[in-house]
Amino acid sequence: MSLPNDPLPLIREKALWMRRRAFRMVFEAQLGHPGGDFSAIDVLATLYFGAMRHDPSRPDDPSRDRFIMSKGHATGAIYTALAAAGFFPEDWLDTYMRPRSLLNGHPNRNYLPGIETNTGPLGHGFPVAVGIAIAGQIDGAGFRTFVLTGDGELQEGSNWEAAMTAGHRRLAHLTLIVDRNRLQQGAGTEETNGLDPLDDKFRAFGWHVEEVDGHDHAALLKVLGSPVGDRTRPLCVIASTVKGKGVSFMENKASWHHGVPNAAQFDQAMKELA
Repeated sequence: MSLPNDPLPLIREKALWMRRRAFRMVFEAQLGHPGGDFSAIDVLATLYFGAMRHDPSRPDDPSRDRFIMSKGHATGAIYTALAAAGFFPEDWLDTYMRPRSLLNGHPNRNYLPGIETNTGPLGHGFPVAVGIAIAGQIDGAGFRTFVLTGDGELQEGSNWEAAMTAGHRRLAHLTLIVDRNRLQQGAGTEETNGLDPLDDKFRAFGWHVEEVDGHDHAALLKVLGSPVGDRTRPLCVIASTVKGKGVSFMENKASWHHGVPNAAQFDQAMKELA
């Protein structure tokens, strides 16, 4: 995909469109996870419109960068990103969650171009991304592998096995992005099973760690778009985010993990996202 010399205006435009479109999808379906969609959308917009090498006309191009949506319940974010990038027609979004829709509650690689692996059960996507990165390392391939996890998802032990393996194998072409909104279904992450100090944990596993505002497109682009260069370790980007970012009544509310809006809330959100 060809990008402008300064992709930031495009990233901002796409992120706003993705928020509006994802919220409409959840409203019309009366199903979804809008809080986590909105914390992740700025990361996805930066990846697809500023950082990743991909070609929607050739979704299986061997040289493509890979993206794994490990927090697979946030389908409003990944589906709008793929549609905005041209992987499938925008009007497919109108079928979200309908019976026999290709856009079901968890992404399925057998249904949609651009989905690298099925995710949804938490703790699965990160290990798959490590496997993809190992394959690239063995082949001497130049592609990068990006994976986005939720912070609550990191309570699954499979993620730490994956982190240990990636650090041991020095998978420099692997980038993990943690959507650090500090909320999960029903409560805060630190109330449920504390993760802090998260940065030190990943450093202890042999990772290079960067912390960034997960809604600052310029800061995200600087860290995600930088070439691997001489880095010899996998990269963990801890993106500090706000659950429900952009809609006042959703922000920092655990109830919007899988909340759905009524008509009045939908209208208010569309005004705030104007």
